[in-house]
Amino acid sequence: MGGNTTERARFDVCVVGAGFAGTVMAERAASMGLRVLVLERRDHIAGNAFDHRDEHGVLVHRYGPHIFHTNAPRVSDYLSRFTDWRPYEHRVLAEVDGQFVPMPINRTTVNRLYGLTFATDAEVQRFFDEVAEPCAAVATSRDAVVAKVGSELYELLFRGYTRKQWGLDPSQLDASVCARLPVRTSADDRYFTDAFQQMPAAGYTAMFERMLDHPLIEVRTGTAHAGESERGRVALLVWTGPIDEYFGRRLGALPYRSLRFRLETRATAPGVLLQPVGQINYPEAHLDYTRTTEFRHLTGEPGGHTTIAYEYPCADGDPYYPIPRPENRALYERYRALAAAQRGVVFVGRLARYQYLNMDQVVAQALHAARASFGSRDASRRRRGAPVAGGARVAGDGGVRVPGGGGARVAGDG
Repeated sequence: MGGNTTERARFDVCVVGAGFAGTVMAERAASMGLRVLVLERRDHIAGNAFDHRDEHGVLVHRYGPHIFHTNAPRVSDYLSRFTDWRPYEHRVLAEVDGQFVPMPINRTTVNRLYGLTFATDAEVQRFFDEVAEPCAAVATSRDAVVAKVGSELYELLFRGYTRKQWGLDPSQLDASVCARLPVRTSADDRYFTDAFQQMPAAGYTAMFERMLDHPLIEVRTGTAHAGESERGRVALLVWTGPIDEYFGRRLGALPYRSLRFRLETRATAPGVLLQPVGQINYPEAHLDYTRTTEFRHLTGEPGGHTTIAYEYPCADGDPYYPIPRPENRALYERYRALAAAQRGVVFVGRLARYQYLNMDQVVAQALHAARASFGSRDASRRRRGAPVAGGARVAGDGGVRVPGGGGARVAGDG
């Protein structure tokens, strides 16, 4: 962002970050006639949803699989202005003792692992009731799992995966981490059950390009913003980066888990896929990766090559998952109190809230924050350059349920 007075006067709103939260905020502001500058430190838009074609022409997700699903029509209706869709229902298998079983746990999972022939929901429920180990208070992720399915299934399917994912034992993590994954008595093997399960037909990046294609929006990639020290340059600053970074980490750094990826591309006959489903989980501890994703399952593309991503959790790198422990949540709340005292700043998105949010939840939150900040076309005739909301806010969830306590995804979440 330029430093002279003329440069500052060119824009009404500065949005830091070109992921879902920042892009929705920028598009909504521009639709109200406000001049918007979007600053993105990476060399591309679309945040972690960024997709591109690799050297073999395969459309891949650089930062891991992003599966769009929602029960909020206003979210899917809004995004449908900028993309066509293709139906896709995500399915996940876990490899255990040399065989593949569905995740989340369902009737088929139980039958395969135990050599059983349950045919009804009632039979499976009786099995769960017998093996479950109720506890007085569900405080940790271990508690959340064994209270539903007992210790054996916990050890087979959850403990090793979670330890790799977080670098911590489930007994050291908030219950929300593993409680997010349902346990089913039916044979439904879909990972999600949302009413709307679709993928952007031309990919996520193409959708973001359309959202930002507005004469009042200027996007600068490869450009960082210093946070609080540069606040006084526009009427409103939208901050979608880490909340502790905005304040120069003066209270200490909020911890995150990160990921790295190894991609393998293999020649195949046209239309042939190597994995039976889009994602395979590897809960066994002797493997250091947690899952593999074959992208052509997600995109539906044909072709003579297919690319599989191997996912390795790590402690250092881009922030992906806030680590859900009470002390981390307490530190976030201290930063949230600082944010509430800021003028002319809106904090929106998963990094600004230190909470894992599905993509639809981020969009809903940003739409809510945009309406509070800029109004709506129907309710406002704001002229270009008119004042925008001046008080600081940490945006709410916009009416789409979000997990509590700094919850984070287990695997395969959008």
